[in-house]
Amino acid sequence: MSRPQAVVLDIEGTTSPLSAVHDQLFPYARARVADWLSGHRGTPEATEVVEGVRAELGQPGASEAEVVAALVGWIDQDVKARPLKQLQGLIWHSGFQAGELRGQVYSDVPVALKSWQAAGLGLHIYSSGSVAAQRDWFRHSDHGDLSGQLSGHFDLTTAGPKREAASYRRISEALGVPAGATLFLSDVTAELDAAVEAGWQAVGVRRPGEAHGPDGDHRWITEFGELDLS
Repeated sequence: MSRPQAVVLDIEGTTSPLSAVHDQLFPYARARVADWLSGHRGTPEATEVVEGVRAELGQPGASEAEVVAALVGWIDQDVKARPLKQLQGLIWHSGFQAGELRGQVYSDVPVALKSWQAAGLGLHIYSSGSVAAQRDWFRHSDHGDLSGQLSGHFDLTTAGPKREAASYRRISEALGVPAGATLFLSDVTAELDAAVEAGWQAVGVRRPGEAHGPDGDHRWITEFGELDLS
């Protein structure tokens, strides 16, 4: 592996425990979907979410109740639908601001981010969660505000699905960094495969106790300290 110019990080299972998202964030948003939509009815944000759900369903006349049912169902099935991710980010933002939510990161993450930033690497996040949610997660982390060490964020709207090579090509274009000089870290083999197809370097992250990896022909690590990027 050659020294990269940019590092792009997944969140769930990579910088943070899967349980932190699935057991904390998902239930928090699920319990507030109906109230949030009714309380913000007619606002641009709520209208965009509702119309996005209707488009996903192919039902332009879907009622608000039908929209709520679809969103809740998507949460239960962990569907990577753009309007759902947008709404979750909006709901979570209020929770982070109120101190009811806190982003959880593995203890090696702050150390690595500081070291890699000092080495001149551009550090970016690519997650299915909205850019707004990503920023809140690292700004309000259990290791303090880590947002200053991150140069950028990408999600389904700005890059595309994480298992498609075209998404990584879009990120390369946005970063202005050669594909071969970009390193992607994720716990999902299909995502690593897509990044490699786009010309990126990729390393799998297998955190103890997590479900994904190791799989495929990728190099796998258990913590960021195993990577020498200085």
